[in-house]
Amino acid sequence: MKTVDANKLIDEAKFNPFHWMVLFWCALIIIFDGYDLVIYGVVLPVLMKEWNLTPIQAGALGSYALFGMMAGAMIFGPLSDKIGRKKAITMCVVLFSGFTVLNGFARNPTEFGVCRFLAGLGIGGVMPNVVALMSEYAPKKIRSTLVAIMFSGYSVGGMLSAGLGMVLLPSYGWQSVFFVAGIPLLLLPIIMRQLPESVGFMVREGRTEEAAAVLARVQPGFALQADEQLSMPSAKAAGASVLQLFRDGRALRTVMLWVAFFCCLLMVYALASWLPKLMTKAGYGLGSSLSFLLVLNFGAIFGAVGGGWLGDRLNLPRVLMVFFAIAAVSISLLGFKSPTGVLYTLIAIAGATTIGSQILLYALGAHFYEMAIRSTGLGWASGIGRNGAVVGPLLGGALMAAELPLTANFLAFAIPGAVACVAMGVFSMAKVPARQMGAATMPA
Repeated sequence: MKTVDANKLIDEAKFNPFHWMVLFWCALIIIFDGYDLVIYGVVLPVLMKEWNLTPIQAGALGSYALFGMMAGAMIFGPLSDKIGRKKAITMCVVLFSGFTVLNGFARNPTEFGVCRFLAGLGIGGVMPNVVALMSEYAPKKIRSTLVAIMFSGYSVGGMLSAGLGMVLLPSYGWQSVFFVAGIPLLLLPIIMRQLPESVGFMVREGRTEEAAAVLARVQPGFALQADEQLSMPSAKAAGASVLQLFRDGRALRTVMLWVAFFCCLLMVYALASWLPKLMTKAGYGLGSSLSFLLVLNFGAIFGAVGGGWLGDRLNLPRVLMVFFAIAAVSISLLGFKSPTGVLYTLIAIAGATTIGSQILLYALGAHFYEMAIRSTGLGWASGIGRNGAVVGPLLGGALMAAELPLTANFLAFAIPGAVACVAMGVFSMAKVPARQMGAATMPA
């Protein structure tokens, strides 16, 4: 029997309507994933007033979803390597959409926190899976760019959350923005019908005819002949255990990726949870404070897409190293009194180099880990990173309770950027067999 290398077929395919379809549905899932996550920062000032929450209590309440995300990433990442991407994605969408809607019916902080934790399981679990699925179908030359565009849906969701908050909160109350999260549940049958399963998973399960049918859409004109069989070496790697992430020379880079995820997510969630409140404290009205959150996420889109484009042409770890250095500087400067135009520019740059860098870290992880352990690798990196996401809102609450100057608050949020910059520097210099890395992450 002749063998057909499915990896090579996908890598060399030209971008076509099938790729557009995968990109669209994965991005749509991430849009609502981002909406459901950022929504807490939008309603936080209202909840603190209605439920008489202290800054510490508010920070803890914001962390419930992040604890859920940490568990969700670690559970659903490895699980999808065993049961397939589509089943894992379906379960996650039901969790994050359903329990976010139920958040709108919460009568007290306890009920609210329980729903946020359960929604967090889905929010955290779906991210590594859609990134893995998009990576597995993206042509190699534009893989980082496509993953970045897809994951920019997170920022679109954040902008949608802030924008709807500005419109709905004054007239319909904080509950209304949670009810919007039910849309993915209505679309779920269509999403699951349109999204393909991972080719590697189908090959590993012996579903050759299904895999060949999908490959014919990836590469129009392809047809598996009677004397041919599909081969996907990366799908046959031993297991999806977390120990695989430290074998074959991956240990140092895995640890550095985890450090970068931790620091980046700390910055992202500290800003997402506390930027409106900090700006309100600085004298801005609630409406303009929410507009800062809108700008933060708007900047993230340009950072992710621009960084993905640079990563496909240069060296993604080094691009990230520069982004994290810029993040540290821009966040530090937010604490100083600046003209409005300068302030909006700094917030946009901070969004581009924090949320945008988070998106690029997923693209880097998708390049770094081979298919059989990709969801496991991304799930654990994201799960470890969620510790930073938990620390971020708690840190913001502690700083607010201490009544420190505005400059001290933003300086504390900026320090992780410098640490992540160092981590990416070590990652880019670490030696590892070339076969383990995509072209976009190898030295230019």
